[in-house]
Amino acid sequence: MLKPPLIPISSIRLQTIQLLLGSHRFLKPASKSELSFQFSTSPSGPFPYVISRICDILCDPQWEKSSELRRMCHNLGTHHVSKILETHRNTDTALRFFFWVSKRRPYQHDLSCYISMLNRLLREGVFAPANHVVILMIKACRYEEELKRVILYLDEFSKNGFEFTLYSFNTLLLQLGKFEMVGVAKKVYTQMLNSGIRPSLLTLNTMINILCKKGKVEEAKLIFSKIYQFDMCPDTFTYTSLILGHCRNGNLDKAFEVFDQMAKSGCDPNAVTYSTLINGLCNGGRLDEALDMLEEMIEKGIEPTVYTYTLPINSLCEGGRMLDAIKLLASMQKRGCNPNVQTYTALISGLFRSGKLEVAVGLYHKMLKDGLVPNTVTYNALINELCVERRLSTALKIFHWMEGHGALLNSQTYNEIIKGLCMIGDITKAMVLFDKMLKAGPTHTVITYNLLIDGYAKLGNMNNAIRLLDLMKESRCEPDQWTYTELISGYCRGFELDNATAMFNEMVERGISPNHASYTALINGYCMEGKLDVALSLYEKMVDSGCCPSIETYNAIINGFSKDNRFSEAEQLYNKMTKQGLLPNVITYTTLIDGLCRNGRTDLSFKIFNEMVKENCLPNVYTYTSLMYGFCLEGKADVAEKLLEEMEMKGLIPDEVVSK
Repeated sequence: MLKPPLIPISSIRLQTIQLLLGSHRFLKPASKSELSFQFSTSPSGPFPYVISRICDILCDPQWEKSSELRRMCHNLGTHHVSKILETHRNTDTALRFFFWVSKRRPYQHDLSCYISMLNRLLREGVFAPANHVVILMIKACRYEEELKRVILYLDEFSKNGFEFTLYSFNTLLLQLGKFEMVGVAKKVYTQMLNSGIRPSLLTLNTMINILCKKGKVEEAKLIFSKIYQFDMCPDTFTYTSLILGHCRNGNLDKAFEVFDQMAKSGCDPNAVTYSTLINGLCNGGRLDEALDMLEEMIEKGIEPTVYTYTLPINSLCEGGRMLDAIKLLASMQKRGCNPNVQTYTALISGLFRSGKLEVAVGLYHKMLKDGLVPNTVTYNALINELCVERRLSTALKIFHWMEGHGALLNSQTYNEIIKGLCMIGDITKAMVLFDKMLKAGPTHTVITYNLLIDGYAKLGNMNNAIRLLDLMKESRCEPDQWTYTELISGYCRGFELDNATAMFNEMVERGISPNHASYTALINGYCMEGKLDVALSLYEKMVDSGCCPSIETYNAIINGFSKDNRFSEAEQLYNKMTKQGLLPNVITYTTLIDGLCRNGRTDLSFKIFNEMVKENCLPNVYTYTSLMYGFCLEGKADVAEKLLEEMEMKGLIPDEVVSK
């Protein structure tokens, strides 16, 4: 087995390729063709000899012992088998061959084989074994489209005398549940009742589960009532499904009502019941209650599964409670329950986020030592966290290992690396990767384009950013709010307000509602150019549209007012912001302090500074620099020196301006 890569601290070289977007030839992705199930029995190339020879062998009563047939099976395709099933003169032998060849690995029937066999049985009027073939065909469906095709065929098949049994209906419902095809399942269930077949508890449980998976609890309750109508009793699976439905709807109180009802009816919960409730509590932010449920479960002698443990471990990691997560891992292992890839992935991601990089890498190596092979989710988590830590060389090593060893590289994998490269301003390598993504096949999403557009916009290369927007439209990938926000921000940073406004208007014309970031970017652009009246007009339009201004929106306008010496208006806006429940941040305070100091109002700026400290908002280098500059202008160098000492005591390093 090929071993996954170890994660070293050393970097990895990536060949730099000069790539200009304007001259780069993109490989446009072909539109994905729909799944086709036109079951042709005529593959490329002749095969009559194979078919005729096997048909001859099958004429021998002892054909199953034929060494020649076993040898031929190694190269046998489904197209051969379909033709043999259609043409062999003895139906019973064809049926025996159908079952015999299905057990010869690595051969597997496809739907054409099942249909060929069923058509043969239909012609002969042999319906008893046909039911078995139907069940196998339903179970063989790997995709929703395959199952739809099978249902269409079975509809026609039943019109020619075939009658579904309870077992075949149940098998079909189970498969529909697997693919969450709720609408079709309801039709099949109705068809079953109309055909006079009495449902079993499995039938009703399957329907309840299908509905509850989609949160359709009220419909599930109607099926639940049928259990009593048919003189049956609900079991653990029934109640657990209802609990799942309520949890999916975020209605935990109702879920616990069902849990209590379950106990009163004498039906014991199992590991799945508890896991469902624990998952619901974790998703609802009630993590401590989830941990209590885990303890209750153990006290009642119900052994938690690896899935049960992984749920709260993941939530603990997401909440930054890494010590508790590690303790739960130890408790899990002490009980003989070994962590799986999902458990390790949650812990590794959590450790990365909490800054414990080396511990995370150590746990990754422990996972490999335990014989667990990381999946794409694990690798994506590792790549994401390494990119956030700006350890691109290591992230790229994992990416290239995945690429070279057949691991599934999906859109997220590419996006994580592209994001990391854009973060460090290496847009050239990001574009090389994008080109590789187009050729390799993973769907390039709006996120991919947004990352690259933002990368170019932050470098001030708006021409290439717009070329990507055009390519995006040509590829039928619709731009979203963030696409336009990044373009607006880029134009505003380059003081190209006309282009920024044009992008804003295009977004609205395309029916895309601007979000707070879109409005804020343009408002900030107008404020930077001193066009405060236009900025205020846009701010009012933002509020009227129901889009709530953020702290960044207010900071942009307050900064504009301060630079224009309109302090009373800045103060009014500040008060309005706090009344709306938005807390000023270090940028808000520093903006006000800087404006006041530059206009000789250090007394008021110092009051704001003290208020800032009182509200536990820590001043930064720019806050102190503004204050010291103001006091120096007023000839109060002694006060400025005291502030410098205070600043250095807090570990803030003065910049060159302060030092001079």
